[in-house]
Amino acid sequence: MIIALLLIAYFLGSLAWSVWIGRWMFGIDLREHGSGNAGATNAFRVLGKQAGTLVLVLDVLKGFAAVKLIHLLPADQQSVIAMLGLGFLAVFGHLFPIYVGFRGGKGIATLLGVVIALHSGAALLAMGVFVAFLLATRIVSVSSMAAALSLPLWLIYRFKEPSEVLIIFSFAIALLVLITHRKNIVRLLRGEENKVKLKRKRAED
Repeated sequence: MIIALLLIAYFLGSLAWSVWIGRWMFGIDLREHGSGNAGATNAFRVLGKQAGTLVLVLDVLKGFAAVKLIHLLPADQQSVIAMLGLGFLAVFGHLFPIYVGFRGGKGIATLLGVVIALHSGAALLAMGVFVAFLLATRIVSVSSMAAALSLPLWLIYRFKEPSEVLIIFSFAIALLVLITHRKNIVRLLRGEENKVKLKRKRAED
């Protein structure tokens, strides 16, 4: 049963909403535009706010739903390790989606859904870090990395999380986010990373 659920989690994670919405609504492959990334950030950039918001919500939901598959197991088989396995397969599916040639995104939104399902309190605080850094820098990649790096700190120092497995997983998340953002780090060092527009400029009279 757990093997079947792990496979389902992977197929959930592989749901390539950004690619499909780009094709269905705009007739384009999102991966051929903007940053070339099949994720919510590039969807906002290329497809606009409405489509980007839809992609973001759907990507978060698939990570959340994958972890919640744990409730299909008997109570004595439900464990943190099993939940982490389901979450990992969902993120892996987003990174390497079987439906669209294994070319996915960076998995940040899906990872957020996983973390919300695992520990909503730490997820909320990490989201706060994301928003704070986004307002300060207007750079999504910096905000994502800061949020990911803050997650183990929230678990350890704010919530005194007793599960060592969950804490180790949070450090793995931080490392994974850094790895998937290595090109962004290079652009940051070169001063070439894109910034988002948080406010519309007032129209000229």
